[in-house]
Amino acid sequence: MVVRAVGGPCLVTDAGRVGLAGVGVGRSGAADRSSYGLANRLLGNDAGAAALEVVLGGLEVEATGTCWVSVTGAPVEVDRDGRREPTGAVLALRPGQRLRLGTPGSGLRSYLAVRGGFRVAPVLGSASRDTLSALGPAPLAAGDRLAVGPAPGGTMLVDAVPPASYDAVPVLRVVPGPRADWVRDADALVRSAWRVAPESDRVGVRLAGPAFEAAGRGELPSEGALRGAIQIPPDGRPVVFGPDHPVTGGYPVIGVVVDADTDRLAQARPGDEVRFRWA
Repeated sequence: MVVRAVGGPCLVTDAGRVGLAGVGVGRSGAADRSSYGLANRLLGNDAGAAALEVVLGGLEVEATGTCWVSVTGAPVEVDRDGRREPTGAVLALRPGQRLRLGTPGSGLRSYLAVRGGFRVAPVLGSASRDTLSALGPAPLAAGDRLAVGPAPGGTMLVDAVPPASYDAVPVLRVVPGPRADWVRDADALVRSAWRVAPESDRVGVRLAGPAFEAAGRGELPSEGALRGAIQIPPDGRPVVFGPDHPVTGGYPVIGVVVDADTDRLAQARPGDEVRFRWA
C-alpha cells in the first residue's frame, strides 16, 4: 500500500508498549482503543495488529495488491475509487484502487486497519508512534510505502457495523485523585463546563475554563502518572493525560478519568465542550 496524501497527523498505532514505565517508557498505543480494536476485529486480525490513526481525515492510500480494509472511529466519508462507502464497512481494495478519507462530521480520530495488519518494525515491542519520546515510526507522509502482514487465522464474520456517533457534550466519569486537597475547590471540576483547548494532543488534553486555586501546600515531588490523570499545573488549567503521557509528573492530580471514558475524550476536538461527574 502506498500513501498518496495525508491531511492531519497520521500515525501507525497498536496496543502499545506494556510494562516499561519502570525504565521511563510509556505505553502509548491507540488514543481511542475501542475504535482501533473494532477495526481489527472486523478484519479477523490478531489483537494488537498495527493500524493507522488518522486525525481529521485527509488520508489517501493506493493498494499495490489485493487487500481488505476497514475504517472505524470518527465517521468520515470513505471514497473507494470514486464510490462512497460507509465507515464501519469491510472493503476490498484491488491493485491500483485508492481509498480516501474525508473530514469527519464529528469526532477527531479515525482508524484504518488492513487484514493482516501493517507490517512495521517494532520498537521496544510496539509499532506505535509515541509523540512525546519520538519512539516508533515517523508520522506518515505522501510517498510512504506500507507493507501488509500475512493473513491472520481469524475470519471476517460481518460486512459492516454502524458508524460511531458521539453525544454533543460528553460527561466523563472521574474518581477523586490522590492530591485533590492540593486545590481549594476540587468539586469545581464537576460543576464547571470545560472546552478542549487548541494546544491539546496525544500527550494531554488541555482544558479551558475556570482556573483552580492552589491550596498553598508548596512543591510536590514527582509521582507516577497514568492515562486519564487530571493534573493542575501552576496556571490552574487542568490537563488530562493521554496515551503519550510522561511516566511521572510533578503537579497535583486532583482526579482520574475512568479508563473506559478516556476513549471518548480522545474523540473530543479543540473547542468541544466536555463535562465531568464523580464516579
